[in-house]
This record gives sequence, C-alpha cells and structure tokens, in this order.
Amino acid sequence: MGFEQRQQQVQKLAPRMIQSMEILQLPLLALQERVEQEMNENPLLEVQDDDPQLPDDPEETYENPDAPTESERELVVDNDHDNQDDFERLLNMKNELPNTFDEPFRKSSNQMQEEGDRRHDLMANAEAHPESLNDFLLHQLAELDIDTDVELMAERIISTLDARDGGYLRTPLSDLLPSNHTPEDLELAKRALAVVQSLEPTGIAARDLSECLLLQLSDKDPYYEEMKTLITGHLEDIAGNRLPAIQRKTGYSLDKIQKVKDELHSLNPKPGAAFMETYVPTVTPDVIVEQDDEGQYKVRLDDDRVPTLFISEYYRQRLQDPSATTEEREYIKQKINGAQWLIDSIEQRRSTLTKVSQAIVDHQKAFLDLGPEAIEPLKMQQIADRVGVHVTTVSRAVDDKWIQTARGILPLKRFFVGGTQTEDGDDVAWDTIRIKLQEVIDNEDKSKPLSDEDIVKELKKHGMTVARRTVTKYRKKMGIPSSRQRRDWMLENK
Repeated sequence: MGFEQRQQQVQKLAPRMIQSMEILQLPLLALQERVEQEMNENPLLEVQDDDPQLPDDPEETYENPDAPTESERELVVDNDHDNQDDFERLLNMKNELPNTFDEPFRKSSNQMQEEGDRRHDLMANAEAHPESLNDFLLHQLAELDIDTDVELMAERIISTLDARDGGYLRTPLSDLLPSNHTPEDLELAKRALAVVQSLEPTGIAARDLSECLLLQLSDKDPYYEEMKTLITGHLEDIAGNRLPAIQRKTGYSLDKIQKVKDELHSLNPKPGAAFMETYVPTVTPDVIVEQDDEGQYKVRLDDDRVPTLFISEYYRQRLQDPSATTEEREYIKQKINGAQWLIDSIEQRRSTLTKVSQAIVDHQKAFLDLGPEAIEPLKMQQIADRVGVHVTTVSRAVDDKWIQTARGILPLKRFFVGGTQTEDGDDVAWDTIRIKLQEVIDNEDKSKPLSDEDIVKELKKHGMTVARRTVTKYRKKMGIPSSRQRRDWMLENK
C-alpha cells in the first residue's frame, strides 16, 4: 500500500455566502415570506418605514449600478474573535436612528393592523374551490329516480373517474364488484354504468376512445351512420390522415370522408378534462424595465413591498449595558450577527439583480423594440462576463424571476436562447428560426406539404442552415404534424 501526496483546490463557502446566494435566488414573494419569517424568529430585526438616510428628492435616489455599494464590500467573518469588527460597526450605528425603544421588541399597532389587513385580503381574494367532476356527476345522479342498489353502484363507478384522465372508466366493472359476484351483480353494474354514461358531460365514463365518441353521437347528426363507421373501424386512418385508404375500404367519396372527419373533430375526446383544476401561479415581476426620454431602457427593482430592515437600537444599547448577563450578551451577539447577514444579503440581491437585469436588457434591446422575432442568441456566461460575476450567480439571479416590459411580463430566463449562424456569419436565435419555420409551413401548398428535408432547403434560402433532425425536433415541439398529416386531399382533387 503506497501513499500519494496530492495538491487539490477546494472551495469552501462561509455561512454568510451561502445565505447570500439563497436570498439572491428567491423571487419577490418568497423573499417577502422569508423576511417575515426572519422577523418572527429574530426580535432584533425592525422595519424602517422611512429611511432617514434617503434624500427627500426621489431623483437623488438613482445609483450608478457600476459603483461599489456598501453591501458589496467584503464582509468580515472572524469566528476566532467573535466577529468583533462587525459588532463595533453595529455599535457605532446607535446615533443613526431615533432612540425610541425603551422595552424589548414587540409589534407596533400599525404592524399588527397591516398584518390583519394582509390576512383579510388573502381570505377575501381566495378563489372559491371549483366543483370537481365527481361532485358534478353525483349531483346529477341524486336527481334521478333509480333503484338504490343501482345508485350505489353508480356512485362507486363515479368515484373511479379522474378528470386528469379525461373522465374515462379505466377500472373493469368486475373489479368494482366482490370477488364472489354473480352474473346478476355484473348485470347491475352494467345498468349503473349506462346511468353514469347518460350524465353530462356527454361521453363520460367511456372505456375507450371509440366508446367515448359513440356516446356523443345523435341519430340527428348529419352523416350519423358514416360517423359510426369511421369511429368503429377507421380511427387510426383518421389520425394518420389516410383518407384514400378509408375511401378504398368504405367506398365513400373523399369529399364525404373529409366532411365526416370535420364532424368527428367537433366531438370531445376527453369530456372530463374540463373539470381539471388548473393552477395558475401568481406572477409578480421582480424587475420593471422602462424607457427614458432618450429611448434607453432602464431597469428598476419592484421590491417596495420588501421592508427596509434595521437592527433594534434597544438591543444595541443593551449589548453595552454592564448589567447585561453573559448569556444575554451572547444571545444578542448571535441575533445581531444573523440580522446583519440578512440585511447585507438583501442589499446584495438588489445590487446583483439590478446589474444582471440591466445587462440582459442592454443585450436584447432589439427584442424589446421589434418583438420575439428579433431576439438575439444569449448565454448566461456572456452576462456573467459583462457584470463580472460567476455564471452560477447569474443563474441564481434570473431563476424564477420575472420582468415587466412593454411586451408583457416575461421570465428573465426567456431572454437566454441558443442559436446558430447564418451563411453571412450573423448570429440568429433558435426562436427566430422557429418563427420562420412556422411561416414556411403556413405558406406551403397543402396539397403537397413540405417534408422536413424540404423545410431545411426553404430555411437555407433565408440564410438559415439547420439540420433536418433539428427541424423535426422543433416541429414536434410546436405541435405541427408531419407532412402526411398536413396534406389536404381535397385540394389535390380539385
């Protein structure tokens, strides 16, 4: 067994740096929650309604984002000396704020009123819980005059239906019955299923797509018999747009098949999906971009709802009070340290997010001026180099953050896109290529739609060199069917 000496560089992050990165990554609403949590846990933290250091003139609040700020200077982490430098700096702050604290921290009446108003608004604005698919069916079932045993079985069937699956019955009827069930029990289950399938929405509790569509047919529908024929024997051909194959098998004309196909498309293949609870997250922009008088885009943080924090004067004075016990002084030191770390981390977040956002906006000015088709390729490393931070800092800064622009509220990550080069050597974003791809398909001859290889050639005419597999990938992502499925057989016969 031998020994080998190896020199290795290992990066260790101080607790303060870890917290700073965590705070940077938080979106606005999460940051508000974090501040409230810290205030509940740390009695030394106070909210400063009016910052005495801010000038009265709002125009004087502009800061040069390139200038170093107090929060950006290197912080002292000296565990061997109880962070003495930090505490001396904090103790010297005693004259900066009015001495209004003559008792330990407690929430002011204004704070309690604001907290009560916030809770009231949350309750008042809470959306009513939408009616589920199961409840909707059970309410209809309760209005029917049917035998109790049939009703109970129908309730059991309804309990298995899932709106996320379109409301299909995926469980065999025999599995809903006792293991020793009789033929009579199975017949009762079939009667109960017929009852459930008679409810709204039409097509509910179907066991497959064919049954779902058949349940939605009416003998009053035009092409009723033809629709039944296509549903029961030609759904795969319909999905593949193989109309000539259907013509050979049924003897129907292409014109009739196309009309029947159009009627089938009016049916709902997932009738229960309308009852899915769709969660739409509340989007609160962290950054707002506006144009100044010279047409330049400037960013500002929309973090007015994040309170300005400071450390309680009472506890700073208590730390110097000779009557304070050792345990009390240690407790205050610990809480002061945590409070200052939080304050510095929030200030660092403001500075970093402002610089990163401004760099992104400067790079994507054409996007803001002209729209999505003008977006330029951009990598996070480019912004990191421009701002002078590590690429992981940029990643954390833009993660789950939104920016309000004249073109809507967009995620900051929206501005980072890959790309390729044109034949002239100009950079072009993949978003631009996708827009052009859609334009090419929209303008194609539907009687002879373009194959993916043909689309490659069309893009090349516009100076965009793209591989066929890339075209196929983006076409599928955009939900565009293949050339065979896009073919309009009626145009070919005109």
